[in-house]
Amino acid sequence: MNKRIKITISTLLTTIMLLTFIYVRPTLAAPSHEESQILQDSLSIVEIDHEIERISQEQHTLLQRQQELRSNLTVQQEQMTMQRKRAGSVLRSYYMGERDKLLSVVLGAKSIRQLLSLYDYYLLLISHDQDVLQEYESNYQSMRKTEQQVTQASMELETVKTNLLAQRKRIVLLQSRVNDGVNASNDPDTLRKLIGEMTAYWENVGVYEVNKHFKALAQAMQDLPQFIQQQGAMVTNGKVITISIREEDFNRFLKSENELFNHFNFTFTQDRIVVEGQQGTMKLRVEGHYTVENEPKNAILFHLDRLVFNGLELPDTTRNKLEKDFDLGFYPQQLISYVKATEVRTLAGMLEVKLELNFK
Repeated sequence: MNKRIKITISTLLTTIMLLTFIYVRPTLAAPSHEESQILQDSLSIVEIDHEIERISQEQHTLLQRQQELRSNLTVQQEQMTMQRKRAGSVLRSYYMGERDKLLSVVLGAKSIRQLLSLYDYYLLLISHDQDVLQEYESNYQSMRKTEQQVTQASMELETVKTNLLAQRKRIVLLQSRVNDGVNASNDPDTLRKLIGEMTAYWENVGVYEVNKHFKALAQAMQDLPQFIQQQGAMVTNGKVITISIREEDFNRFLKSENELFNHFNFTFTQDRIVVEGQQGTMKLRVEGHYTVENEPKNAILFHLDRLVFNGLELPDTTRNKLEKDFDLGFYPQQLISYVKATEVRTLAGMLEVKLELNFK
């Protein structure tokens, strides 16, 4: 069996598995409000557990880096001890006037040949002195930089440890709440079955589908500047440029970019963008907003405020990961190189962006 056939069979099996989760799910009664809360907490436990794994790996990486930096710092400090003695010897020779005496010997040469020989030796010695001092300065700066890196790594490690403890506390509280809810249920076995089904569906289908849609949206946003130019959505008033994007035009743009968005609708409301739709058995609702950011560069970035999957709201750890993995921002410099975004707001049915001319 060659490699190509193996890949085809693997792809086919993956597709069958996804279809099985989507269309052959157990038919259980619609959960009550209390059961929905238990399911949501269970889903949060799964996602926070993934975040704990990620933080633990980050902690391990930072700890290794910290140890390497401290080891490097120890070696550098030992080298600096020797170099400090050499540099001190050079500086003392200048302070005690030893180089001046040598220069007097050069100037007191009795012949041109002797003068040139002594002068070459004098230049060689001065050059060596400069090399010693420059090497000391370079290594001193390198050591100071390593010290700063050790301090920074230590601070980051403490932050990661604090975050890890906080997430572990969250997961203990959620697990306790889920256990209490299941035990108090009229049908604990059915509820446990529902929890297992929802968890499997999310991990095998939900994560894949959500990532696929966010990836498609991130790719579409790269073409937004061209769409704005084609629509003539810019109005100039002195140094200020206003971009106005209507809700229906934005939806039309996304649907033209990817057929995935045929099943979803984007709504602009006061200070909020809502995305809602359904594909197969997956229902998704996303709420977020834009802000103007200037670091590391001027941009209009999208922030996820809520992510609801099949009626269950996912935790902040999931939203943060999606924000990190998929850039849904808009970069005005891709539209006009000499502008800077200063304001963004959403109104009923409209997204407005203010730009200013910036030639710096």
